[in-house]
Amino acid sequence: MTRFIRWTAAAATALLVAGCGGGSSDGGEDEGKNSDSPSAAAPSSTTPSGLPASLTSQKLDWRSCKGTSDSPAPGGDWQCATLKVPLDYAKPTGETIGLALIRSKASGDQGDRIGSLLFNFGGPGGSGVSSMPSYESAVGRLHARYDLVSWDPRGVAASEGVRCRSDKDIQAAESVDATPDDAAEEAAFLKDATDFGKGCEKAAGKLLSHVSTTDTARDMDLMRQVLGDQKMHYFGISYGTELGGVYAHLFPKNVGRLVLDAVVDPSADTVGHAKNQTLGFQRALDNYLKSTGQNPKQGSQKIANLLKRIDSKPLPTSSGRDLTQTLALTGIVLPLYSEQGWPTLTSALSAAEDGDGSELLSLADGYNDRDSSGNYGTTTHSQRVISCLDDKQRPTPEETKKLLTEFEKISPVFGAFLGWDTAGWCHDWPVAGQYDNPEVSAPGAEPILVVGNTGDPATPYEGARKMADELGKDVGVELTWKGEGHGAYGSGSDCVDSTVDGYLLNGTVPKDGKVCS
Repeated sequence: MTRFIRWTAAAATALLVAGCGGGSSDGGEDEGKNSDSPSAAAPSSTTPSGLPASLTSQKLDWRSCKGTSDSPAPGGDWQCATLKVPLDYAKPTGETIGLALIRSKASGDQGDRIGSLLFNFGGPGGSGVSSMPSYESAVGRLHARYDLVSWDPRGVAASEGVRCRSDKDIQAAESVDATPDDAAEEAAFLKDATDFGKGCEKAAGKLLSHVSTTDTARDMDLMRQVLGDQKMHYFGISYGTELGGVYAHLFPKNVGRLVLDAVVDPSADTVGHAKNQTLGFQRALDNYLKSTGQNPKQGSQKIANLLKRIDSKPLPTSSGRDLTQTLALTGIVLPLYSEQGWPTLTSALSAAEDGDGSELLSLADGYNDRDSSGNYGTTTHSQRVISCLDDKQRPTPEETKKLLTEFEKISPVFGAFLGWDTAGWCHDWPVAGQYDNPEVSAPGAEPILVVGNTGDPATPYEGARKMADELGKDVGVELTWKGEGHGAYGSGSDCVDSTVDGYLLNGTVPKDGKVCS
């Protein structure tokens, strides 16, 4: 079972390829007001309340990064260190855990350096330590004046990363039908969810209650101080936008220049998010089908019929594994994250119609972090432990069944899967969720740039306006790109890139509602 909100490594690569082709003009156009210079930022609220000096005054031991079993050392001038943070912020002098950090110092004249620019690439559960070096080429202009910094949030990868089940058990769970058709399939679906939660509880122990978005936002402010920055400068993508909004709410006076790209709707609860994604992916599928000359309604029904046939009889693949309905749907989702993936989707669907599931399975494996040796990454494990600690709402199977018709009306392809996901994702979870939706109001904060993409499949663009509104008057500033794919910056729009660069480099705040087409 996988949620489709995260900014995947494959999607990131596609965005980088798209972003390398076009340059950005200077972003200093006179279209709005300038935010305060970071060097003139007042030092108020710079100390996280109640934290001991052993944490706030710690010195990071930056050293050359080492390679891991999953990825080689990044080389260059990338450095890694470990930040100590409280396990429980209610007990700031108690037990600590270590967070893995990575940075590359500003490449330009140190006299022009603004400070640290912290990146979160989404998920939740994505590794910033692994993703940051590959993103450097997309943010070269920013690197000239900022130290590029990212980290593995608590419960992720090198920061006490959680593994809830073995590779063997993960592969076995691929046979579980995520859109159950009868009582037996429903029982297996819910049992799998329960078993996964128990595995997470055993693996994470007491950490399971301390991996929330609020915990990570507090980690960010400690990170800001230890890095020596008076203000937080931040670039959040996908789930990273929710994290940025929560940070701004908790520490509005510490907000410097924050960019939120591919925005999660902060007003949506669990069911609302699922409906948003159902709509977003169906929109992306419609646009894909139009690009191939197909009628979106007829093309969607053709794909839905294919998925039904696969549900009844999984397709063989060259690997010897079967392509199940759930894996097929996951394989369809991945290429929709970027317009560059559409030709791959055409080929995979054609092969599946001819009875060969190999290409869709390969796409699903890419999304699920499965390598050719059958080893799985833990991104989805971390994604689940974080989101289930955040989300208070736990729809029952009975409640979900009443919603399925509505979900399927939004999308005949994605509706049933994302509808059932609301019941299964946090079913029987061992710890309670914290909120129905995150609080992001940030009165008194500097202007925050909120970037939405009209063709975004995973975080529909309506969420950007809602985030801007909830951040508050004179705080949330919306920038819209009429494009395709998950995220806008670095995706080929000089207008978007120059506006974001102008904001981050010069403090130029665009007019709220600016549109790049």
